[in-house]
Amino acid sequence: MAIDALAPRDFLGTGWGAPLGVDGRGGIGLISGERAIERSVLNILSTAKGERRMRPRFGCGIHDLVFAPNDPTTAGLIQSQVIEALGWWEPRINVIGVDVEPDSEEDGLMLIGVRYVIKSTNAERNLVYPFYLIPGEG
Repeated sequence: MAIDALAPRDFLGTGWGAPLGVDGRGGIGLISGERAIERSVLNILSTAKGERRMRPRFGCGIHDLVFAPNDPTTAGLIQSQVIEALGWWEPRINVIGVDVEPDSEEDGLMLIGVRYVIKSTNAERNLVYPFYLIPGEG
């Protein structure tokens, strides 16, 4: 097989799409390449530690901060938790930076900006993950 016959991003892997769905032919919906890595990052950030019974350490500790005040200390804790979770659970990337800022229009919303490089392609990507804090009473 000639190298040109390979799809450009086949080496990044292919897996089941999340949420689980079907493709146009009735088979299991698959995602691959850079999209699979993006879904993995979102999955890690969306999963609270202890949520998965067979893998209790999987996920991100930001969900323990849902009742924390919307202040710079909480932003720093969120940043630390995101960097740790992605470093532990997504070996295909190097995290360049994580920026956590409160949304100017919606109270209690923290925007988590993640910048990362895909190791195998050296392609830089970023995504923004919305994280909602529940405002305190009083």
